Parts: sequence; C-alpha cells; structure tokens
Amino acid sequence: MARNIQSLERAAAMLRLLAGGERRLGLSDIASALGLAKGTAHGILRTLQQEGFVEQDDASGRYQLGAELLRLGTTYLDVHELRARALVWADDLARSSGESVYLGVLHQQGVLIVHHVFRPDDSRQVLEIGAMQPLHSTALGKVLSAYDPVAHSEAVEADRKAFTDRTVCDLAPFEQILDLTRARGYAADVEETWEGVASIAAPIHDRRRMPVGAVGITGAVERVARDGELRPELIAAVRDCARAVSRDLGAGRF
Repeated sequence: MARNIQSLERAAAMLRLLAGGERRLGLSDIASALGLAKGTAHGILRTLQQEGFVEQDDASGRYQLGAELLRLGTTYLDVHELRARALVWADDLARSSGESVYLGVLHQQGVLIVHHVFRPDDSRQVLEIGAMQPLHSTALGKVLSAYDPVAHSEAVEADRKAFTDRTVCDLAPFEQILDLTRARGYAADVEETWEGVASIAAPIHDRRRMPVGAVGITGAVERVARDGELRPELIAAVRDCARAVSRDLGAGRF
C-alpha cells in the first residue's frame, strides 16, 4: 500500500485549520494546534504563501487563506454549475443530431472535457470525461480560443502540432480561422485532429456575458458533412444548444 506524503498531509491540515478559524492565526498557534515544530510549520506556511494559498498580514504577521484557493474554488463551482446546466440540453443535442456531444472548458493549455454524451446508437464507445483536447485543431478549442482571451494567448504561444495534413499550424491562417469563428458563431474541425472525424462547436457564456466553455458534436465526416459541407441543421442544433445553456447560466439572448 502506497504511503502518504507527510508534508502534503501537514499542508492540508494547515489549510483546514485556517479555513475553520474566525480570525487570523499566528505561527505559534498553527504549530501548537498541529503538533509541529515552529520551523517545520514556518517552512510549510512559506511554501503555501509563495503559491498563493496562504496570505500573511503585514501588521500582525498572522496567516489566513489566500486568494488562489478562492480562485480554484470558484473555478470548480463554475464548472460544476456549467455541467449541471448543460446536462439536459446536451442529451437533447445527442438525440437530435445522432452524434456524440462534448462539453469542454479551458484547462492549462488545452480543452478539458467535463461532460460527454454518447452517440445514441448501440456502438461501443469510451467515456472521455477528463480527456484533454488541443486548442488549435479541435472545434471546441477553436471556439475557446476565439472567445476567451486567456485561451487565445495559450493557443498562440503553444507549439501548434500537426495531427493530420489538414491541421492549421501557422499563426496567420489560424488567426483568420478565429476571426471566422467569431463572425459565424461556431467552429469546425474537419479531419484536422483525427482522420475521418468532423466536429462542430459553439461558445457558452455566463451571466456576465463571459465565455465559460464550449459545446459541440463529433462524428464521422460522412455523417456530419454532406458534399464537402457541414450539414446546416447540425450547425443550427449546436448553436441552439449553446444558446440554451447560456440562457440557463443567465446570459440572456445571444
């Protein structure tokens, strides 16, 4: 059985202690409460402070939880709410399109899949929640890059790898694709990431009209496109789904 890492256990206990208090705590208070030597406690606090998880009051020298924990907590709540609001609409999109539906959010330098609805047939499929997709080649990634300035920076600064002969890697044409995405309200990936696979995605906004994710469908090229063009009814269905989730998040009409 794997052993726990003692320093991480102590850091977690320290954060719980600070979260449970109604006031800032001094070094001696923290060390005493956790049964640690002052030097050990100070070293952990200093590391947590450098990472933004703990803040120290300049006047008193006492410690409290830092803003980074609040940011991480808010991110979790935002994703949780996004997924909860999208459940019914994603199911409806899978039924109406006959294709797999993915809900993605920006995470680090890619797209994190936070919800996946299987294609409504009897084929064998693999659940891809937690999988990562690239920003520059997938429909979900292009949508996030077009509407979210942070995602745009990540995509521009990243090493844009060619997955197929159709992958757009050079910056100028990539920026043109993002301009087109913003102009028409959706993005496409036709064999740019996987051979024989096409995707359509649209942006989801919250009550502040900020982009918080993207929803899209993925399927075989011959089903998603017809005569070399994406099926307009599928584009409309994806955009309608994105607008419906956005409305549920308080974004109003788009």
